[in-house]
Amino acid sequence: MPVLSRRTLLLAPTVLLYASRLRAEPAHRIVSVGGAATEILYRLGRADEIVGVDSTSLYPEEALKSKANVGYVRALGAEGILSLNPTLVIASEGAGPPDALRLVEQAGIPIVRVTDEPNPAGIAKRVEVIAKAVNAAEKGAALVAEIEKGFARLAEARARVTRPAKALFVLSLQNGRPLVGGQGTTADAMFALAGATNVASSLTGWKPLSDEGLIAAAPDAIVMMNHGPGGAASDPFTYPAFAATPAAAQRRLIVMDSLYLLGFGPRTPAAVRDLMVALHPDQILAAKP
Repeated sequence: MPVLSRRTLLLAPTVLLYASRLRAEPAHRIVSVGGAATEILYRLGRADEIVGVDSTSLYPEEALKSKANVGYVRALGAEGILSLNPTLVIASEGAGPPDALRLVEQAGIPIVRVTDEPNPAGIAKRVEVIAKAVNAAEKGAALVAEIEKGFARLAEARARVTRPAKALFVLSLQNGRPLVGGQGTTADAMFALAGATNVASSLTGWKPLSDEGLIAAAPDAIVMMNHGPGGAASDPFTYPAFAATPAAAQRRLIVMDSLYLLGFGPRTPAAVRDLMVALHPDQILAAKP
């Protein structure tokens, strides 16, 4: 049995203390930019490694309450990010401005960019990229499998929809003039997944819709977020053009949480399910949740 020197014995407590600190300290100091990215990190069990999030990181609620806020996803400041001494930044493709992120990279902080693609494949790719970046491949694979299973169940429910609802997504209202989601928007993608018809599909992107266009579109249902760009959702049916639609006749206004509805993160299968039920209650409710 080897004989330990007096010096080794004296240093042993210090070495053990240092080793325990290394184990206690997180592997990364992450700044997460994008609500979906933050939600994925929490699902992967990396909450303790997050030191900062952007203002769209609304779920889980503790993210913005317990982490530093580095600002809006498209209006970031390099100083705010660098002040947190991060070792890694995970950011959605739409994050910016580019100059701010370029400064972060020039400071030697790696940035992992994740796709904003609004479809099931895009969500799976987001999870895989983030899981690889934080050394959580096994948990990432499990989360992808869970998400894919959710979308498979949705396909079965969507097959029950034989009379697609004619829906209009209203992002905001300015004096009764709606800003709506046309082709290529996350709203359009959600309608497709929910088996609904987007009555604004003649438009591309987020565009204003005239009173005449709204009446001609004749939506069966209006979908809004609980907190859009203009603040809390208001009652659109108080405006004459909206009052002239079939949706007004049936008072079909569907209001959902913004990140839940358009975030395209791990909860998207559940969000699509809720939207599908709200749009087609008579055709979907018989399906298993």
